[in-house]
Amino acid sequence: MKHHFSAPSRRAVLVGGLAATAGWGLATTASTAHAAQVPSQALTKYARRARESYAALQRYFYDPQTSFYLEEYPHTGGNPWSYVWPFSQAMIATQDMAGLPEIGKRYTDDVADRYTALEAYWNAETDPPGYDSYLRPPAGHGGDKFYDDNEWNALGFIQRHYMTSGGDAAALRRAAEIFDLVVFGWDTDPSHPCPGGVFWTQAPWSNDRNTVSNAPGAEVGLHLYLATKDDHYLDWSIRMYEWVRTYMLAPNGLYWDHVDLAGNIEKTQWSYNQGTMIGAGVLLHRATGEQKYLDHARDTAAKALAFLAENERYFDQPARFHAIFFANLLQLSAVEPHPSYRKAMEWYADQSYARFRDHTTGLYRFTGDNPVTLLEQSGMIRIEAMLGWHTSQYPRLT
Repeated sequence: MKHHFSAPSRRAVLVGGLAATAGWGLATTASTAHAAQVPSQALTKYARRARESYAALQRYFYDPQTSFYLEEYPHTGGNPWSYVWPFSQAMIATQDMAGLPEIGKRYTDDVADRYTALEAYWNAETDPPGYDSYLRPPAGHGGDKFYDDNEWNALGFIQRHYMTSGGDAAALRRAAEIFDLVVFGWDTDPSHPCPGGVFWTQAPWSNDRNTVSNAPGAEVGLHLYLATKDDHYLDWSIRMYEWVRTYMLAPNGLYWDHVDLAGNIEKTQWSYNQGTMIGAGVLLHRATGEQKYLDHARDTAAKALAFLAENERYFDQPARFHAIFFANLLQLSAVEPHPSYRKAMEWYADQSYARFRDHTTGLYRFTGDNPVTLLEQSGMIRIEAMLGWHTSQYPRLT
């Protein structure tokens, strides 16, 4: 059943049409080439590593004829191009490269190229519209919509808005369209165990409601609230945040993964779930001024860092999850600095570089000789690039 919500005129203006993207054009490798001309001694250790990791991403995964990425390298069959979730992380990794001092502007064309290519996943034929899990025809066969996939894209659009001089109204409008889709995904059946929450996907084979489909949704809504002061976004964000706090918060102070319609809770504690709840808490503090939300974020950060450090649990989870975790830690540090946040991030980056980076190719091989995934390479680029940012830039992260 479709859900309909009244909206004030301010919101109607925000979600009104997008600027045309047809004139953006396709990027070339020029930005990477220009970036390489900057002397290495002018860059920090992490900026140099990010530049090298990004060059490897473009060399082994990127197709300049289509602007699409491979899902893995080497490609071993199946769909020729990546699903939208890996693409979103490569897109945000490119944005993080554009934030690097000294060389960031050299990636401007690459950022525009990512957003042009992203539209090949957009399905305007559904109500509400959103990004399919795979490329739409003619490039691909489309696919089910996942609410978390769409939320990552929305957060990417919001980061693009923050990183654009004067802001990017079209990016905010697309983020608002995606938020409408997320609200549509709210479970309205009060008879369900753990009633409420945004479902993970529209696919018929899953009825899970996840931390990862609610906490990033709250982040999207809170960014939109801070931009518009429209209470619609704040009210829904609080509902999503409180659903996670009520049903997914474990006795150890960290967050479980999801619950199904039989009431079974999947209790894995992934780092990105902790990160998105940290980020949502920080944003709620900024939106409302209430100290309790900052206290939640600080408490989750301390417990997550201790949990991941114990027996090096970091390496039991993928880099793509840690990139999201660390991005949100840096947002917390912008409001309430603590040396442990960056220290943990540097330790993970240095250990990953020493243990898993193939110095011949610049690719990160976390699984030995198995194919390198777009998600893992993008995750490490994000981590390295964020470590190269100035602390004053952290509020631009999403």
